[in-house]
Amino acid sequence: MKISGKIKSAPNKPGIYLFYNNKRALIYVGKATNLKSRIRSYFAGQKSPRPIEIFIDEVSNIKWIETDSVLEAIILEARYIKKHLPKYNVLGKDDKSWNYLYLTEDEFPQLKSIRQHELHNSKFIIHNSSFWGPFPGLNTKATFKILRKLFNYSDCKPDQGKPCFYNQIEQCLGVCTGEITAKEYKQKVISPLKRFLSGKKEQVIRSLEKKIKNAVREEEFEEAGRLRDQIANLKKIHDVSLLNDSLFSSPITKHFSLLPLTTHKSPITKIEGYDISNLGSTGKVGSLVTFVNGEPSKRDYKKFKIKTVVGQSDVHCLAEVLRRRLKHDDWPLPNIILVDGGKPQLSTAKREILNSKFKIPVVGIAKGKDRKKNQFFISDKSIAGWVKENKKTLIQVRDEAHRFAIKYQRQLRKIKK
Repeated sequence: MKISGKIKSAPNKPGIYLFYNNKRALIYVGKATNLKSRIRSYFAGQKSPRPIEIFIDEVSNIKWIETDSVLEAIILEARYIKKHLPKYNVLGKDDKSWNYLYLTEDEFPQLKSIRQHELHNSKFIIHNSSFWGPFPGLNTKATFKILRKLFNYSDCKPDQGKPCFYNQIEQCLGVCTGEITAKEYKQKVISPLKRFLSGKKEQVIRSLEKKIKNAVREEEFEEAGRLRDQIANLKKIHDVSLLNDSLFSSPITKHFSLLPLTTHKSPITKIEGYDISNLGSTGKVGSLVTFVNGEPSKRDYKKFKIKTVVGQSDVHCLAEVLRRRLKHDDWPLPNIILVDGGKPQLSTAKREILNSKFKIPVVGIAKGKDRKKNQFFISDKSIAGWVKENKKTLIQVRDEAHRFAIKYQRQLRKIKK
């Protein structure tokens, strides 16, 4: 099958992709939240100076392996790089950003990270059973956050006399308060964590299911509930934030959405919310807020001074803001766009997205005739189910966009005074 045919048949799912040359040698492996979009990006649009993109013509065959989550794709990618050392993964500057994860040898082992250059310049000793990687371009902070939620690993001081922050939000099993022994900690936390990082999620889940039965038999219902929640979290990992933005922003082509939404069952993880604020025909501003996995990502917030609209027209202001935003190839695209308003705002957003050659679903929220009831409008029926299940989050995004727009407008008024 030709490369173009391979791209068309690639799935809209997370996983790893494997590039081979005409000698059937694996020359590059990468990870993606969406395999089809990521693979297609190599063969369209402007190229970056990364070795694999410079020598993309060497690729004669493409394979991929789907995973249930980005986190599992990251782990699988590391295993392939470690085993095969693909030419364009280790060539040039790519390996400078490699990260490794390891467990300390403390009584209560702690999960840490170390970078490639630190590894070479230190006396760090690698223990194969407690050392994983390399993980190219990994967002370690987001990784630790997800792994802590999945496995409740601790980095607090044992028996410190008071509960740590994570113990208070039920993400530490009590290392800080003496509620768990070192032996129990290694059984409940470290053992499943090590197996997961070794790519054995299904084995972890089967083990936890057995432990649930034992806990119920021993009438340890609280522990059974914890294990049941852990299994549920492992089966539905929310992790788009694990990949650094640079992995998506280069290269970008305007003929597809980087994170396309196929059905309402797809995991929508990144939402951009827009609002317009004005004082009559003056002081017009627009806001863009970003939510990832239901939480605000304030580093991705943007402010806009309206430059082209004369008079008072929220829809024309919204059109200008969206046009300016969608010209930014350096800003990774969202899965969904939310606008404050009803059908006029929805139609405006749809038109600007279409004109920019993107396919991004839009949700509009209007306050209704009595301004007390939220009414939802959607551009794509395929997201109806997801919108129904996530109304609270969407309202939160709308309210945050409104707050941010007003805040910016007030800042500008103070400057003028």
